[in-house]
Amino acid sequence: MGIMTKSQPTKNDAKPATPSPTVDVQLMATAYHEAGHAVMALLMGRNVHRVSVKPKQSRLGECELRKDKTRQTKDPIEADALIMLAGMVAESRFTGKYNAAAAQTDLQAVQKLAEFRGGGERQIAKLFRRWMDKAEHLLDQPPQRFAIDAITQQLIEREKISGRNALHHFKEAKLKAEKLEGNQ
Repeated sequence: MGIMTKSQPTKNDAKPATPSPTVDVQLMATAYHEAGHAVMALLMGRNVHRVSVKPKQSRLGECELRKDKTRQTKDPIEADALIMLAGMVAESRFTGKYNAAAAQTDLQAVQKLAEFRGGGERQIAKLFRRWMDKAEHLLDQPPQRFAIDAITQQLIEREKISGRNALHHFKEAKLKAEKLEGNQ
């Protein structure tokens, strides 16, 4: 398949922004994390194969992308980095902090992409920060926030969803945001 992002288990369980008596905090954080990857992938023109919060071996969830034909982006390396960072960014919207331990695999992949771009440590750190800022900005927009919430809800209810389902929620979120914008 294509890029696969995974949430790693961690000992530092974050406190939820809004506690729910029926849903495990770790499951909610993982669902937000994987939904973030899926939404950013769709935003970057990538096709999502499936999204899951069903624990397997050493991971709590995964977002699997298809390797088939995708919309060409101006900067495919940046797109890959944004997709990798989006999980941690979306999860932080729920927990209130970044969980680098849970996103270790994603962060290592982003580091390799930044190093591939070249430059010294300072340039790499600056590029990493720019990508992080961009991921935060993109996921803070209403359509993406709505899509992350909808996909997270589906993951909590079902444990895994298809890429088609994720795309449906992504498109619906865009329509919802446009409708809200039109009413103002």
